Amino acid sequence: MGCCFSKRRNSEKESQPEGEEERRKQYSWDQREKVDPKDYMFSGLKSETVGRLPGTVAGQQFLIQDCENCNIYIFDHSATITIDDCTNCIIFLGPVKGSVFFRNCRDCKCALACQQFRVRDCRKLEVFLCCATQPIIESSTNIKFGCFQWYYPELAFQFKDAGLSIFNNNWSNIHDFTPVSGELNWSLLPENAVVHHHVPLPTTKELQAVRISTEANRSIVPVTQGQRQKSSDESCLVVLFAGDYTIANAMKLIDEMIHAGFFLIQTKEVSMKPEDAQRVFQEKAPEFLNLLNKGPIIALEFNGDGVVEECQIVVNKIFGETKTFVSENRETASRDVENFYNFADIQMGI
Repeated sequence: MGCCFSKRRNSEKESQPEGEEERRKQYSWDQREKVDPKDYMFSGLKSETVGRLPGTVAGQQFLIQDCENCNIYIFDHSATITIDDCTNCIIFLGPVKGSVFFRNCRDCKCALACQQFRVRDCRKLEVFLCCATQPIIESSTNIKFGCFQWYYPELAFQFKDAGLSIFNNNWSNIHDFTPVSGELNWSLLPENAVVHHHVPLPTTKELQAVRISTEANRSIVPVTQGQRQKSSDESCLVVLFAGDYTIANAMKLIDEMIHAGFFLIQTKEVSMKPEDAQRVFQEKAPEFLNLLNKGPIIALEFNGDGVVEECQIVVNKIFGETKTFVSENRETASRDVENFYNFADIQMGI
């Protein structure tokens, strides 16, 4: 049984100009440029140097699979990257918003930055890593880690686009899901390892257009000691509060302290609540409470004999009246460092 309204709609439909209904049904997502998965994949390559220039991946997923004796460079940020069944390859990956997952790879050398890093069923990898969370290996052996160090002009913006902080790098805090009693499936590369000796710069004319530096003092990500043995029993915690030049100030302080012969152990960028400040700053907490709502804080741990006194001198010289927390003395510094990392690791889910 029909009705007059349905008849009216049918008659209106019949009276529409040809093609009008098709135009009406188009949505905004129909206007987007179609993505060809082949543009975001390297597959089945042998003895080639290939890559993607800045701006050519722009946050898409990427797949690298079945490549052998290849040099692969992704100079852009991406969503996730999976590397499957690759052998004897050199791989550089710009910032990855999500995960980088190596599966069934052998004899590869890599430099990469990501939110999550996982290796499964792999053998003999060398990885210069920046990872926001705890790196994970599973059913893998002879995996060696170093701290990411790399620079090209677009890299800082790509970290921001990928939602990664250059100060949150857990490159050496490895979790092995499948440990073997009496064996160590992973280790740290030598402290003096030179990144471009392991991951050489590209040689093709197209990729050489990217202005790369692998010098530690130019690295976008601060080069840290991580879980290596500390050279001294004395460490110092410095906390910088959010402001217009916080990142620049942190990098300046790092340069000054490294030049003075001290070691950068770890860095963190985290948000802090008043109750967190009480736990970390103890009796000094009231001085900093009104600064916490301005944004995340940046914390730096330096190590070396006399480091507390030198930190105080350098901070006063660089920052002047800018509010900064610095450990007061050697006795309280150990407590400051422990309290901060207990808070930060919980905050970051590590």
